[in-house]
Amino acid sequence: MRVILHCDCNGFFASVEALDNPELKNIPMAVGGDAESRKGIILAKNEAAKKYGIVTAETIWSAKKKCPHLVIVPPRHDRYMEVSARVNEIYKEYTEFVEPFGIDESWLDVTDVRELFGDGVKIANEIRRRIAEEIGITISVGVSFTKSFAKLGSDYKKPDATTVIMPEDVKKIVYPQNLGNLLFAGAKNCEEFKKYGIVTIGDLAHADKAFVEKHFGKMGMLLYNYATGNDTDRVRSIYDEEEVKSIGNSYTFAQDLYTEEEIRHALVWLCDVVSSRMRKANVRCSVVTATIRDTNFRTVTRQMTIAQPTNHGGDLLRYGMELVKKCGITQGVRLLGISGSNFVHDGEEQVSFFEAETVSKNEKLDEAIDSVRARFGQKVIKFASSEEHYTKYAEKGGEDN
Repeated sequence: MRVILHCDCNGFFASVEALDNPELKNIPMAVGGDAESRKGIILAKNEAAKKYGIVTAETIWSAKKKCPHLVIVPPRHDRYMEVSARVNEIYKEYTEFVEPFGIDESWLDVTDVRELFGDGVKIANEIRRRIAEEIGITISVGVSFTKSFAKLGSDYKKPDATTVIMPEDVKKIVYPQNLGNLLFAGAKNCEEFKKYGIVTIGDLAHADKAFVEKHFGKMGMLLYNYATGNDTDRVRSIYDEEEVKSIGNSYTFAQDLYTEEEIRHALVWLCDVVSSRMRKANVRCSVVTATIRDTNFRTVTRQMTIAQPTNHGGDLLRYGMELVKKCGITQGVRLLGISGSNFVHDGEEQVSFFEAETVSKNEKLDEAIDSVRARFGQKVIKFASSEEHYTKYAEKGGEDN
């Protein structure tokens, strides 16, 4: 039987801030985005703030209503990345199978190192102790036989705790939990399951497999396997090369975009960034996705499969504008995103005779641009059609995602 740990840093951003400024540790404090740039939400909070009912992702305005003396600290992502790297270095001292899941969580497969370091619980507790002593923050750890149950375990008791979920613990700990606590069970999935009386993880685990497959498809079967403990997903090794599955860029604008011209100018810049990243990765996308969020915070995503894989910014712009029109947004646009996926590596795709000349010209143009930027910097070449509008709408408060 596998032994998998899921290690979750408690209130990570807030913990790091308190680590660097101990005065923040025992007063209600939260890390929050800048309200002026319309990113004014709570990103993390400490235990003192939790007592006032403050939750992650609520607005700073709402949090301040609950706790008027709440201290808001701006995020320092470089510092969080630094501490995260130190935490993961400790994990790697126990096993090569360490798979980060975001900046503050990681899975560890310790199946083959128990003779060296002891059972899963002993390893979990030793790692908790070391991180507290050597770094100064706390973590919660789930110990289980699957990745999904290990994550449930790390969420079960917080802060600074170890929870064991082995087969004999599933009925008591896992089954009563709300289905939404299961890995990748989003709100929309849960709403659909609820229509059929499936509310808890236990409900799904005891549901008819054929029924789940028929009504909920591939995603339903994924969650069914998680709920029944048949999650066979492995923990990646640190020596595995991570395959890039998508490359994209999105931007939240300080001023809303209202006209097609404004959106097009913004897309020129976004597509330039994304196409440049694809060329650095030596890949071309065969699927293009556009995302729009309007002034009412409604988010719409549309995608298309293209016949000729590309990493040319002009192609992405053309497809992106088609997709934007299909989104049917009638309000102002506050966020715009473009991404490519379903990659082929350079040299793998076949170009038709009729497209060969155009592709060749685009490649020569891209090579020239990339060459100049490599020598003189990314900002040395800018598209005139987007520069004025980018400055106007993004410079004062927009945030690159």
